[in-house]
Amino acid sequence: MEQSSIIIRTAVEADVQYAAIITDEMEASAKARGTGIAKRSTEYVAEKMREGKAVIALTGNGDWVGFCYIEAWGHDSFVANSGLIVSPAFRKSGVAKQIKEKIFQLSRQKYPEAKIFGLTTGLAVMKINSDLGYEPVTYSELTDDDQFWAGCKSCVNYDILMSKDRKNCMCTAMLYDPKDHYEPEETAEEFKKQSKIYERFMRLKQSRLIRLLKGNQKSAGRKKLLHYFFNL
Repeated sequence: MEQSSIIIRTAVEADVQYAAIITDEMEASAKARGTGIAKRSTEYVAEKMREGKAVIALTGNGDWVGFCYIEAWGHDSFVANSGLIVSPAFRKSGVAKQIKEKIFQLSRQKYPEAKIFGLTTGLAVMKINSDLGYEPVTYSELTDDDQFWAGCKSCVNYDILMSKDRKNCMCTAMLYDPKDHYEPEETAEEFKKQSKIYERFMRLKQSRLIRLLKGNQKSAGRKKLLHYFFNL
């Protein structure tokens, strides 16, 4: 499918018809990866569409392509662009990046003062976030809103999160601070330089070697990098 035939826009109430397809694909994708995004009900996704707090991608024929939605936490001081999902037939086509760009713009429009953050287990999403100006951060820099963290209960790694007092898990935390941030060109270049290191440590996380790494003593330079990934 050519990119020109895909429409990416803010979701509206008429898009509720796609909510069940989207939530089913979210669940199937999480199971296939062995990691998870917070599970959301069909009605929850539908409500995000009605509120205009979601982005949807469709073909010209009306076939569902991709989706992402906005959640606000801590009295709107933090915003998460959550639930990014692309139909299997359209993966690796560049549409995920376009959806992320659109939801980022929508978040900045609706919550101009909010810090925008995300949790991801995927290097590809990290790259997209870096291109938008996000930086890797420790979990302590994210929202402390209990409702946000309660959303992680459906993730297979929730026990790991709680065993670390919500300071660490398999996901990598990334943040865009509208009041204090590098330019997207700078964060994108830094990601390019460090991508091999990021990939290595994300693999280690997914292999559940956190405890082993936590007991190791690292040099000052390496410890700084590990601090973002493992809260050491």
